[in-house]
Amino acid sequence: MTNRSTAVVLLASAVLLAGFTGTANAQSSRDYIYIVGSSTVYPFSTVVAERFGRSTVFKTPKVESTGSGGGLKLFCDGVGVDHPDITNASRAIKPSEVAMCAGNGVTEVVEVRIGYDGIVIANAIGAAAVNLSRKDIFLALAKQVPGDKDGELLDNPHETWADVNPELPDVRIEVLGPPPTSGTRDAFVELAMEGGCKSISWIKALKDSNDDAYKAVCHTIREDGAFVEAGENDNLIVQKLQANPNAFGIFGFSFLDQNAEKVKGAAVDGVEPSFDAIAEGHYPVSRPLYFYAKKAHVDVIPGLREFLREFTSERAWGDEGYLSDRGLIPMPVEERGDIAANVRDLTPLTMASQ
Repeated sequence: MTNRSTAVVLLASAVLLAGFTGTANAQSSRDYIYIVGSSTVYPFSTVVAERFGRSTVFKTPKVESTGSGGGLKLFCDGVGVDHPDITNASRAIKPSEVAMCAGNGVTEVVEVRIGYDGIVIANAIGAAAVNLSRKDIFLALAKQVPGDKDGELLDNPHETWADVNPELPDVRIEVLGPPPTSGTRDAFVELAMEGGCKSISWIKALKDSNDDAYKAVCHTIREDGAFVEAGENDNLIVQKLQANPNAFGIFGFSFLDQNAEKVKGAAVDGVEPSFDAIAEGHYPVSRPLYFYAKKAHVDVIPGLREFLREFTSERAWGDEGYLSDRGLIPMPVEERGDIAANVRDLTPLTMASQ
């Protein structure tokens, strides 16, 4: 692109932005992409943003880690330069969030699945290696656990891992994990907690008769200190694990991969968390990762269309792409092709696709 062409593009964007915000005040415009959302997707988004800033005429996008739920709330607050263009998410958008977006005028949202990630339960590199079942995880972290009789629930009495399973270490249960606004938290309770919860036959049967009661048992994490909310800062969790070798932490596989000299992941149901195990669908606590973009902001915020195409290019998310070097598990080629076509055409999300 020539300097003259670049100037024309940026000038046109500035004019569009003025109308976009409902004011002719040039200072009210924004000439960079604004991204919020998941702490798990944050490292991938940051890598793309930095490369985009270095290799194009556009400014490096601003990326903030707010958690999936917090990012979607900011994203859905409205259209215009005061609101994010993209939100990262380590879970799919909920129907209630689609409705919240629509209620605030955010009516055309493009969903972009970017790849897969595993949720790991990690401890310090020098600590004991453990093999946890999803039932172990549920019994260690649920607010209420089954008593001796079918239908009986007790406030969780387990103080040590050995109380849960005699084959586990006789050390106090202490697990550092994400807050309720985190998509990692949502996925963890659905995949790990519920996965262990439904291994108990009478609770599994409860799903058919009383789904709300079933979810209350399976998804509610104890609040007596065994589970410690550590915010959206995964680096802080790693530091705490290094300081306390008896503690465990919950975060995405990509972060484990980047800190392999400091922490290691526990096997879950006999499967070690690894790139291949997640890619092949063997690791039981894995999930897709997403970001969501506002169609109304494309061609208004300078570089947004180009950023979307960079993120969904083979050089970024492909089998040999630079994001796989950071721990992103690539999707199959055909799936990547379909999603890239949706991004090219800016195909908006519909409730039917949820």
